[in-house]
Amino acid sequence: MRLSHFLAQSSNNTTTEPIRIFVSTWNVGGKTPTAALNLDDFLPPDDNSDIYVLGFQEIVPLNAGNVLVIEDNEPAARWLVLINQALNRPADIDSNVFQHEPSPSVDSSSSRASSSLDTSFSDLSKTASGATIFQKSLLKAISKSFMPVRRKQLKACNCPVEMTKTSYRDACFRCPKAYADETDSSEDDEEEEVKDREKSRDSYGSAIDGISSAPATRDQLKYNLIACKQMVGIFVTVWVKKELVQHIGHLRKSCIGRGILGCLGNKGCISVSMTLHQTSFCFVCSHLASGQKEGDEFRRNSDVLEILRLTMFSRICRRAGRKIPEKILEHDKVIWLGDLNYRIALSYADTKKLLMENNWDALFEKDQLKIERDAGRVFKGWSEGKIYFAPTYKYSFNSDAYAGETATSKKKRRTPAWCDRILWRGDGIIQLSYYRGESRFSDHRPVCGTFVVEVDVLNKKTKRRSSNADMRIGAEELLPMGKGKGNSIPTACTVIPSSIRYLDSSSNSDFTTLGNQET
Repeated sequence: MRLSHFLAQSSNNTTTEPIRIFVSTWNVGGKTPTAALNLDDFLPPDDNSDIYVLGFQEIVPLNAGNVLVIEDNEPAARWLVLINQALNRPADIDSNVFQHEPSPSVDSSSSRASSSLDTSFSDLSKTASGATIFQKSLLKAISKSFMPVRRKQLKACNCPVEMTKTSYRDACFRCPKAYADETDSSEDDEEEEVKDREKSRDSYGSAIDGISSAPATRDQLKYNLIACKQMVGIFVTVWVKKELVQHIGHLRKSCIGRGILGCLGNKGCISVSMTLHQTSFCFVCSHLASGQKEGDEFRRNSDVLEILRLTMFSRICRRAGRKIPEKILEHDKVIWLGDLNYRIALSYADTKKLLMENNWDALFEKDQLKIERDAGRVFKGWSEGKIYFAPTYKYSFNSDAYAGETATSKKKRRTPAWCDRILWRGDGIIQLSYYRGESRFSDHRPVCGTFVVEVDVLNKKTKRRSSNADMRIGAEELLPMGKGKGNSIPTACTVIPSSIRYLDSSSNSDFTTLGNQET
C-alpha cells in the first residue's frame, strides 16, 4: 500500500498540484572537476524546476584505496560547490559564471567560491597533509552550508494531524518525531554548524570560508540542498526550491553495495526517500555491473532485483493507520537514474553502421535494457521515454569520437551503448524531455530528463481543520481507574499534558484536547 492511500481519507481532503522535477545522471570517469568546468550540459541554466535530482557515478577512480580503505570526498565537495553556483546564481548572470565578474547581488560566499575554488581546495589538501579524516569533515561542512538551517525537520514526520478517537497514549505519542522537532529551535542547528565551521577552520585555516556559505547568507539561496550522499564513486544530491522545503518530510537514505564480492560499494546504488506534501518519492541513483560479454546483462538484472529486495528505509512515522514507505516500490513516485551499463547486442561493425545512418530505431531494438524489459526480466511496470539521442558511451578523451574508432586492439574497443538511463514508476508522472548533454569532460555523456509530477496537497479547509483538531477521548482512556471493580471515578492523573483540560467530574462530558498541540 502506498502513502497516498493512507493520507487521503477521502478525495475531498486533497487537491493535486503539479511540480517540475529535473533529473540528471553522469558517469564522470573518476575525473575531479575544476572551477573552469561549465555545467550547462548537465544542469541547464534556464530550467527553473522545483526539484533537482543529480546523480554521479565514478566521481573518484574505482581503485583499491577508494573501494577498500576510505573514499576520497574532495571531488564530491567540489561538485557540491559547482552545483550550488549553477542553481543559485542570479538570473541576470550569464550561464558561464566563471568568465564574468559577479554582480553585487550574488551571495559573497558563492562569489568567492567561484573565483577561488581550485586554490581553496589546494590549500586544504596541503593543510590536511594527506589525512583522510579531513575529507569527511570537509564534505560535511560544505554540504551543511547549502542545507536549510532547520535541516533536522527534513527527517521528521510531516503527516497531517487527523485526530481519531483512539487511546490517549496513541493519540498523544503515536508519532513522537512528528512534533519533537517542532520544539527544536533553529538556534540549535546554527550553534552546531558554527561549531563544525570552527572545528574545520582550526584544522584547515580560513580556506574553507571561501568554499561554503555562512548561515547568514542562506536566505539568499533559491535552492536548498536537502540530501547528499556518497558511496565510493556513486554520489547523489537533491536540491529543492526554498519555499518547498517546509513541505519535505520523512527524509531517509539507503546504500546498497553490489560491487566486489557482491557487497562493496564500487557498484550498487544510493536511494533517497522523502515525502512532499502528501506524496512519497524515491530517487534511486545506481551504477550496475559492467561488461559487454554475452550474459553480462543478467548480472545487471540481478543487481536491480537485489537493490529492490535489500533496500530498506528506517521507520520514522509510527502513526496508527498510516504506513510511510520502507521499500522502493512502496513509494507513490519512483525515479531511477544512473549508469545502468546495459549494452547493445550487436557487433561493433553493425553498431557503427547503424550509427552512421542515425538509425536509432533499429539500434534501439538491440538495446539490452529494452530486450530485458520486454521479456519481463527487469523493470517490469516501469517507463522510459523514447530515445532520440546517440549512445552515451564510450567516447575518447575530450573528443566527439567513440573510443572504438581509436582503439589499438579489439580487446580495448568498446561498442557504443546507451549505458546512462532514467526510468520512472508511478501514476501522475509526465516526462517533458529526455536528452543527453555534449560535455567532453568524461568518456560518458550526461543524460537529463524533465518531469511534471502530480503531488497531493491537503486543501486549505482540511489543513485548518487539522491544525485546530479537537480530539475527544473517553475519560476512562485518559485517567487511571481505581482498584475497585465498577469504580468509575478516577483516583489520580499521573500525566496531564498542557494541551489537555478536563471538565467537572460530576458532568458526563468527555475530556477534550485543546487545538494548539500538534500530535
